[in-house]
Amino acid sequence: MASNAAVPFWRAAGMTYITYSNICANLVRNCLKEPHKSEVISREKVHFAFSVWKEGKPLKPVTRSDSPQE
Repeated sequence: MASNAAVPFWRAAGMTYITYSNICANLVRNCLKEPHKSEVISREKVHFAFSVWKEGKPLKPVTRSDSPQE
């Protein structure tokens, strides 16, 4: 039997650890003073590529550049 007493608060709030850590990182970034704030905000952009597979073969990869929500 597992006890609920040792459940982390982020889990008790219904969040995943990734969601919790992203919220914390955004709070820290927003608390920084210039010029450090603009430097770290420029590094938070995410670049990734994905391919849709059809009939066992990948179609042309699509590259995306998303920045986190403001």
